[in-house]
Amino acid sequence: MTSRAPLAMDDFQTQALGTDQNERGGMEGLRFPLLGLFGEIGSLLSALKKKQRDREAYTGYRESVIEEFGDVLWYFSNIADRANLKLSELARKLPSEGSDWSSGGTHAFVTFADLQSFQGSLDRPSGSVYEERLIELGGKVGRLLDDVALDRIERNRDALTGHLVEILRALVLAADEAGVALEDVAAGNLRKTRRRWPLPGERIPPPLFDDEDDPEERLPRRIEMNIMERGLDGKRYVRMQWNGVNIGDRLTDNKTEPDDYRFHDVFHLACAAILGWSPVIRALLKVKRKSRPTVDENQDGARAQLVEESVSTWIFSHALELDYFRSIDSLDYPLLKAIEAQVKGYEVENCPLWLWEKAILDGYRVFRCLREQRKGIVTADLTNRSIEFKPIA
Repeated sequence: MTSRAPLAMDDFQTQALGTDQNERGGMEGLRFPLLGLFGEIGSLLSALKKKQRDREAYTGYRESVIEEFGDVLWYFSNIADRANLKLSELARKLPSEGSDWSSGGTHAFVTFADLQSFQGSLDRPSGSVYEERLIELGGKVGRLLDDVALDRIERNRDALTGHLVEILRALVLAADEAGVALEDVAAGNLRKTRRRWPLPGERIPPPLFDDEDDPEERLPRRIEMNIMERGLDGKRYVRMQWNGVNIGDRLTDNKTEPDDYRFHDVFHLACAAILGWSPVIRALLKVKRKSRPTVDENQDGARAQLVEESVSTWIFSHALELDYFRSIDSLDYPLLKAIEAQVKGYEVENCPLWLWEKAILDGYRVFRCLREQRKGIVTADLTNRSIEFKPIA
């Protein structure tokens, strides 16, 4: 049981709207969330299929179901809002029968918990199963899409209302059958979306992880690193210098076809500057937190460095396909979510996804400058959470 105050459906709808990235407002932008709703129900069906196929080998089933239900609620809420319909208004129509949705029932629906405690006309048969409920839910959304395709919806609010009431009824039944509380999945969805698309005024990074540590064991708050490409025996490599001292090893691409990965330490500097986290830079600058042995071993040790290198390599593979993120100002959610999964268990997991996006895009902006100039001064400013490039004459 949760101890938080019950989440009102209309409050969820208002907060969810604050994370909407669709630039087309009102009914003009209806088709985008409709596709999202259908897609998320497909994801629920896909998760069920994987569980039936892989059984115990599919370890993330429960978490996946909860997250997908949250996404279904988000898109459903978005669609209702575009028709100027409140979720509580739709919920009050659940007891209605037939196609007359102009009047609501007498049952009070305020929170998501009210939906699942109400048994009225929902008629949950004892023989129903989760798979059947999901297929039924998908079918109802499919019928709405059919009417949209036939241009029967955009100008007919009552028809859309009828579809949404039927979808909400099917959604509640599917959640009941899955044994998940819509109250919990709605709250979880708000946490998830706000980590990716914060509301105005919420783009505040968490404190630097070593703020309370011995000053000698903190990442320097300003790191000016000279990064230069050089040649030896016909091979190109990159060296870094800090305060006139060579830092780390000579880096090559380690690949038959050159792709300039040898400049990738810029990404570690970006992690340090934007996230306040980089076990690799800690090791290079010899500022591991030795006075806290557990932190030194688990957060600053070799495995943490390997995790950071793995994230760097994985992101680089995506960057290669997208011209090193040139002309891109937003990263897709699956990429950021995969990074979040890779760093789970390390202190950086507390950094929101929007901050990871900033670290990646800002880092690759500097990376592209280095590719063009082949040398330069890279400044990582942890206080201002920024990373900048300056050419070397």
